[in-house]
Amino acid sequence: MRVDLITKEYPPFIYGGAGVHVAELVRVLRKHIDVKVLAFGEDRNEIDTKAYRHSSDFDGVNAAVQTMATDLAMVSDVAGADLVHSHTWYANFAGQVAGSLHGIPHLITAHSLEPLRPWKEEQLGGGYRLSSWIERTAYEGATGIIAVSAGMRADILRAYPQLDPAKVSVVHNGIDLEAFQAANNPDLVRANGVNPDQRSVVFVGRITQQKGLPYLLKAARELPSDVQLVLCAGAPDTPEILQTVTDLVNELRKVRDNVIWVEKHLSRSELIAMLSAATVFACPSIYEPLGIVNLEAMACSTPVVATATGGIPEVVMHGETGLLVPIEQVQDGSGKPLDEAKFVGDLAAALNQALEHSDLAAFGAAGRKRVENHFSWDSIAQTTLDVYRNAIASF
Repeated sequence: MRVDLITKEYPPFIYGGAGVHVAELVRVLRKHIDVKVLAFGEDRNEIDTKAYRHSSDFDGVNAAVQTMATDLAMVSDVAGADLVHSHTWYANFAGQVAGSLHGIPHLITAHSLEPLRPWKEEQLGGGYRLSSWIERTAYEGATGIIAVSAGMRADILRAYPQLDPAKVSVVHNGIDLEAFQAANNPDLVRANGVNPDQRSVVFVGRITQQKGLPYLLKAARELPSDVQLVLCAGAPDTPEILQTVTDLVNELRKVRDNVIWVEKHLSRSELIAMLSAATVFACPSIYEPLGIVNLEAMACSTPVVATATGGIPEVVMHGETGLLVPIEQVQDGSGKPLDEAKFVGDLAAALNQALEHSDLAAFGAAGRKRVENHFSWDSIAQTTLDVYRNAIASF
């Protein structure tokens, strides 16, 4: 079986959970089948991997149009594949055109949904309308869709009610259990401005509305004075949200002298060191199809406090591996809390409850055990292969 996998992100150019997913999935699938990777951007020095860029004719045009041009450059090279598998809207157009042209199944893994990120219209304007059209058209025409959580599956069927539910299956994201495990590296933690001997609440994520960082910054006013707030946060979506976060950090620093903002992209060893040193990991997201970063924290035996939204409750077990924060959300696609003050207060209370828990180590140990039992990439690869075989057999 030959599967051509199309993706915007691929090592060494990864900036989000979709890229992590693709990299790990390819690694394990190649133990079993022939996988060719078609990726955006710079050339990679990896066998069966090819990079694509839009031609200079599209320089200066809308970024969504550049994406479509890059996608079309890939289509001919899919000839000979048994199945094409695309990840995110950036790659969906290439997958759908290639599947139609070559007469093969097209599978999509859904990592996010454009209708549930309406703030992108402020950022991208007509580009968002194009990305939404690409995603909807691809989902309607795809042979099958893989959701990374049951929560994500429900979101897909709610966003696109015309889809046949039978063609949407669930295959969770996974975690590299050998790479991600608790590691005591105090020097690396100190090098990033954090005191490993003091308690800390750590956030890791991009500065985007869906990650909910402003809510955490507001909740942090209620944390004990000795607890460091560590923000491993960069790659802002817009200047406006960066300014919002900057203003909130500056306000918080007026009443706390232990707010550490690490804006650079952390290497894997730095990330593991920071997660391992954390007393509690905070995930205040208002939209999260699964949340790989929660898996990474749990794999490092760190308790997690996270919003009970999307696929997060399928990862974090309330009262066992950490605490879930309830949220009632606006049903306009934005995911914003109906009552922001209540959500911020509940988040602060959960963080304080976790920090004062009598046996935090038990939370951490249970988290590690959960990822070992349910989220190994080897088992996820086998489930993905079953989806491939079923798609080919029924096409």
